[in-house]
Formats: sequence, structure tokens, C-alpha cells
Amino acid sequence: MAGILVYALHYEGAFNKNSLGAVAEAARLASELGTEAHAIVVGEGVSDDLAGQLGGYGAAKVFKVEGPEGLSQPVVDAMAKVMTDNGHDYALFGGGLLGFEIGAGLAARIGAGVTMEVTSVSVDGGKLVAERPILGDSSISESRYKGKGIIIGRLNAFEVPASNGGTAAVETVDVEFSPWSTKAKMVQRGEQRGADVDIEGADVLIAGGRGLGKPEGFDQLQDLAGAFGGNSAVAATRAVVDAGWYPYAAQIGQTGKTVAPKLYLAAGISGAIQHKVGMQSSENIVAINKDSNAPIFEFSDLGIVGDLNKIVPKLIEAVKAKKGS
Repeated sequence: MAGILVYALHYEGAFNKNSLGAVAEAARLASELGTEAHAIVVGEGVSDDLAGQLGGYGAAKVFKVEGPEGLSQPVVDAMAKVMTDNGHDYALFGGGLLGFEIGAGLAARIGAGVTMEVTSVSVDGGKLVAERPILGDSSISESRYKGKGIIIGRLNAFEVPASNGGTAAVETVDVEFSPWSTKAKMVQRGEQRGADVDIEGADVLIAGGRGLGKPEGFDQLQDLAGAFGGNSAVAATRAVVDAGWYPYAAQIGQTGKTVAPKLYLAAGISGAIQHKVGMQSSENIVAINKDSNAPIFEFSDLGIVGDLNKIVPKLIEAVKAKKGS
């Protein structure tokens, strides 16, 4: 067993939190396997001090490669070389679209099995087993690997511990990039998921799902939260966050945040198990859904079957009237 290799994404001198979670997860798994967790950093002018910081999260060694940062193909070249030269059996990625692209390319390059959207990894019989939700997050499937395995987590699937202050040995690796790997260039970098939304401390949460129909549906939820006033906020399901309808910082569920407000109002949310685990401790749960068979009604304190686009405006009027009385 030659260990687990983790891709560590970095930007402006800091590592991505999902990458740090993946390093820590790899260290835990490697300990159970009796091997080591290693990391690979690709970038321009990355210092040994920065790369070595991954030791604080459990990496025994960090491979440092000089090359374009934030692009998938150079990383595929680098990881394929490191895994082939050092005999790593597994590669592990934190969540994110870049990890999906690199992982898929790496699996094709080295002939490995690949599992995406992984929420949990365990050790069984000296090998890794990856779990991912399927069928609309209603069931869990297990992936086992005949040869090498590529495991790509969902966003926030792996917990990020505090650094223990340790440092890792850093090894510089020279990589001859494929001709196509340097064709793309990073022109501008942005972050769609970075809005500052505080949902964990809210007393009242108005959460929206795909049942809203379109991104503009969140406007009425904002109005409802405003009607409640005080410590109220708007939240979202993973499906609408992935669709770009609402910021990631407001996502509730297994790969988002766990909340327990005094009132949780779910608008157009089916109530899949992955969402349930993030809000089931709410003091009062009210659900609005046009599907009378929606799973969320099974654990709601009050269920309203109907068109939320007709119900929410009336609810806003009622709350405002009550506040004004």
C-alpha cells in the first residue's frame, strides 16, 4: 500500500478549505490502512513554507510542481506522474468543479475507477470504500475499486480540523506538461459561492428549493424574512445552490450547514434525507409544497399543500398585519 495522494488547491497564499478537509480525511484513512497521506500542490512560485503547512492537517509529504495554478490539465499531468512514480493507490479531492474535472481526467489517464459526489469514505478489508447519495439523495451507494481509485468529495463532505502546527517534507517534482495542457490560461478568477449569509445564528429561517421554479422566487422569501424582521434569514437547498440560484453560504444539509432555528419554513423543498439532516433539529418546521406526498411533510410540524407562489404573498401580508397589531 503506497498511500493516498490529495490535490491541494490554493489561492493567494491560502489553501482551499475543502482541500484541507480532504488532506485531513486522507490522513485518517491512511492511518487505518497503515500507510501515509501525501499532497500535491501545483502553482507558480509556491514556497516550501506554504506547501509544508499541509503537514499540520496530516500530510506526511507534499509534492510541489511548478506550473499554472487553477487549471485542470496541468494538474492531471502532475498527479499522473506522481502517482505512477510513487505507486499511490488512491487520489482524494475535496469538493468543487475543478476537482471533478481533474479527477475525471486523471482516472482516464491512469485507468482508475472514479466516484464523484462522495460524502463518506471508510476502510474495509484493507481497501477504501466510497459512499455517495443516489436517486435524489434517497439512497446511498458504495464504490469499491479493483485497481487504483479516484475519490472526489462533495463540497464540505470532509471536516476541516484546526492545524496541529506540524510541517510536511516538501519534494519538488519536475513535470513535462502535455502540449494541450498549457493551451488554456487563467484570465480572471471569481467566486460565485462567497456571499456572506449567516444562517446558523438565525431564529427564523425561510428556506427555498427547486419548487420556487426560478431564481427570482427567492425575492419573495427575502420579503417574508423581512416581514418577520429581527434575526431572520433566507436559506437554500443544495439543488438550487448548484443551479446558481442562491449563494453556497446559505446551503443547508449534509454538505452545507446544520441549523436549529426556532422556526424553519421550507418553501418548495421535497425533504430528501441529505437536507433533513441539516435542519431536523429546528424547534418548529413548517413546509409548503404542492406535492402532498413530499417527504418533508413526514417530519414537519405543520404542512401546507398548495402553490407557494400564492401562499407566500398571503403569508407576508399576515405576518406584517400581526407585527403591526
